[in-house]
Amino acid sequence: MTDQVQSSIVIERQYRAAPQELWALWTTRSGFESWWGPEGFRADVVSIDARLDGALHYAMVADTPEMIAAMKDMGQPSSTECKGSFSEFRPYDRLVLTQVIDFLPGVKPYDSRTEVDFIPVGNDHVRMIVTLSQMHDVQTTKMQKAGFTSQLSKLDRRYGWSS
Repeated sequence: MTDQVQSSIVIERQYRAAPQELWALWTTRSGFESWWGPEGFRADVVSIDARLDGALHYAMVADTPEMIAAMKDMGQPSSTECKGSFSEFRPYDRLVLTQVIDFLPGVKPYDSRTEVDFIPVGNDHVRMIVTLSQMHDVQTTKMQKAGFTSQLSKLDRRYGWSS
């Protein structure tokens, strides 16, 4: 892999929302479950301890007949346990979620970082900048970006994405 700066994927959105609203989407059970996971998937939070070094444990679950069938066709389970921790935690400003990628067959476990910055724009918008660390190979990195962009579409519909 290349160095951290070169290997990052940056995705930006600007939403009509307060920083506290967007922060809650990342740090509360109901918020996280309301949008996490690409279209056709959902996240079932087992536990969330939203604080510095606090743990996050959830299951990523195929949620539609089409996704369940697709996972079966790929020889993958329809539900995958995911674990991580909040390795940086500055309320309403920045958080870093470090997840353990230990569920890919034949791939040695490794950490994957999701950095999120919340920048107020005027009185009623927030620019959310998400920086994803690259996965173990190019194909999986492309799938990660597509999956994350898909899950952001849930927020795009809710808050009205503006560039």
